[in-house]
Amino acid sequence: MRKDLTVSAERRDSRGKNEARRLRQAGKIPAVLYGAHRDTLPVEVDPKEMLRILHSSTGHNTIFNFAVRDRESTPAMIVAWQFDPVQDTLLHVDLKRIDLVKRLRVSIPVAAHGEPKGVKQQGGLLELVAREIEVECLPDEIPEHFTVDVTPLMIGQSLRASEVPLTGSMTLLSPPEAVIAHVVVLRAVVEEAPAEAVEVAEAPAAATAAEPEVIKKGKKEEEAEAAEAKAKKKQDRAG
Repeated sequence: MRKDLTVSAERRDSRGKNEARRLRQAGKIPAVLYGAHRDTLPVEVDPKEMLRILHSSTGHNTIFNFAVRDRESTPAMIVAWQFDPVQDTLLHVDLKRIDLVKRLRVSIPVAAHGEPKGVKQQGGLLELVAREIEVECLPDEIPEHFTVDVTPLMIGQSLRASEVPLTGSMTLLSPPEAVIAHVVVLRAVVEEAPAEAVEVAEAPAAATAAEPEVIKKGKKEEEAEAAEAKAKKKQDRAG
């Protein structure tokens, strides 16, 4: 998206780590400007102005006027940037000259609108699978974001990239079948009993199951003893 904004910069004649460190101490950061079939130009910029653009609603898709003193003034956009991993400060940016009559490849955020019927009526769960899609369009037609209506979605249904409404000269570059959002079944988490509890629970059952065998074994022994006593009495009578 093009904005009525001008960022000023100075040409940078020297390079290297020492020069970059000096720039940062002076409140500036190194940057490069390239594109539009023109020479790459090393420059120094104010990191606050770069962060203001990156944190705006249009982010890195913002097209602004980039003015290098005594050199050139051109539409540009931020295409790459580097942060310090420890201090989280901006260290370097790459800027690209923009030809306003040529189409660009850009990634546009996708925002979901509405509450799906599959969530409201069926107790499902809305999952956002992709939060942006890639399109090609003229610089002045770059939207801030796309908004898609997910209200009709039921459980098992999805909204795909091909269903995102495009306008003007926009052409979809993302795979048309790519899923943007879908409604899935909300699965309950079943807690499993600890193994120790299972072992403890099984132990009494095993003991109970063993008792009938002991009782049966006792009866057989008693019957054998009674048979032996009866046979002995017969022998005594016969003698």
